[in-house]
Amino acid sequence: MGNGQDLVSSGFEGGFHGEKVLIVDDDIRNVFALTSVLEQHGLSVLYAENGREGIEVLEQHDDVVLVLMDIMMPEMDGYATTAAIRRMPQFAGLPIIALTAKAMKGDREKSIDAGASDYVTKPVDTDHLLGVMEQWMRRQ
Repeated sequence: MGNGQDLVSSGFEGGFHGEKVLIVDDDIRNVFALTSVLEQHGLSVLYAENGREGIEVLEQHDDVVLVLMDIMMPEMDGYATTAAIRRMPQFAGLPIIALTAKAMKGDREKSIDAGASDYVTKPVDTDHLLGVMEQWMRRQ
C-alpha cells in the first residue's frame, strides 16, 4: 500500500501549460508524490481524498481537463466514483485515468467498463503516466 514510493521516472520529454488535473486518492503520500511530479511538468493539481469529495471538486471546477482516479479507496471506490462522474452529462467526455496497485486480470476491463478512459498500474511509471495524460488531453 502507499508509501509515497509508488513512482518511477526515466525522463518524460513533453510538457504542459497550467492545465488543471484532479487526483482522487485516499493516500496523501501518493497524492503528494504525484502532485510534485505533475507540477514540475507544468500542471495545476487539485486533490480529493475520496470519491464523494472528488465529485464535489469537479462540480466546483469545470476547468478540470483530466482526472487521475485511485481505484482502491474506502467507502466509494474508484469504479463507483468513475461511474457516478460518467452519469453527469457535463463530464461525459472528461478523461479519467484509473490508477491501481492491483494489476489483477480483469482490472483494466473493470475500470473501462466503469467509464475510465485509460488505466495505469502502480507503482506508477511517471513518464508513462505523463505520456498517457498528454495523449488524452490532446483529444479534448
